[in-house]
Amino acid sequence: MQTSKIIIIAGPTASGKSGLSMDLAKSLNGVIINADSMQVYKDIPILAATPSKKDQQQVPHKLYSIYDASYHGNVVEWATLCKEEIKKAFSNNEVPIITGGTGMYIEALTQGLTPIPETSIETRNNVDEMLKDKGLDYLYQYLEKIDPETHSRLAPNDTTRIRRAIEIYLDTQKTLTYWHSVPLKTFYPKDRFIKVYINPSRPELDTRLRKRFDIMIEKGAVDEVRELLKKNLKDTLPSMRALGVPELKLYLEHKLTLEEAIALAKLHTRQYAKRQSTWFNNRFKQDHLYTSCYEHDNFFVDDIKKTL
Repeated sequence: MQTSKIIIIAGPTASGKSGLSMDLAKSLNGVIINADSMQVYKDIPILAATPSKKDQQQVPHKLYSIYDASYHGNVVEWATLCKEEIKKAFSNNEVPIITGGTGMYIEALTQGLTPIPETSIETRNNVDEMLKDKGLDYLYQYLEKIDPETHSRLAPNDTTRIRRAIEIYLDTQKTLTYWHSVPLKTFYPKDRFIKVYINPSRPELDTRLRKRFDIMIEKGAVDEVRELLKKNLKDTLPSMRALGVPELKLYLEHKLTLEEAIALAKLHTRQYAKRQSTWFNNRFKQDHLYTSCYEHDNFFVDDIKKTL
């Protein structure tokens, strides 16, 4: 099918985004482009719920399992790669279907990027050492001195964003507040996108999340984490913070029983899904809203195709 539209499928984890993308791609001669910040890592396909090899053989999938777990992916690099894949899709008369639950990625593509230069590995390592030696409270107080406005917006336990703000300042000598004042770098006109949001009820999603994690355990999630730990990676890397990895790591270190680790992982996954829904509810203006998980219902596909 020939179209200039780019389809975005967003929603919390386990809502059925991958299934809807598959069915849409089959119906539209589409290519699925990953917008999940954990599915870019090849070492954690089970816990990241990366599409199976069978699915990837049936329909073209892009930007899945492209990085080693030791790599620190970022939104700027993802957006650049995604733009390239969209261009290839159009040149092949394929419909690009961007799928994932990482709101920051989707917002960067649809709204634009702040042109913040990527920070150096050396700077990231230096901030890691500061965190290790002096603690998060010190970093939070340091951020207040260099960038009071960003400090006021961040919770004192928001390690990732506190570190990021300090890294940007140390690398560029300009604050995150300054960079947020610079006009966004946009990629496409907003009317190029058809934005789909799957937002099921909390009880429906919780049930799916619990069942899915049990299936992950059956598929070998513990062994997946065991192999990951052999790389002796820093806990601050994105791959090491993937849902299920920290909890199963505690089990493998004999700090939790397997049952306790599974229960904790399920809890954290449900909390994460709730945060995703809150983010999309507040910041994602959809063209199509579906309030139940996707279960291969033809209505979803037919409804979306009407707007192409």
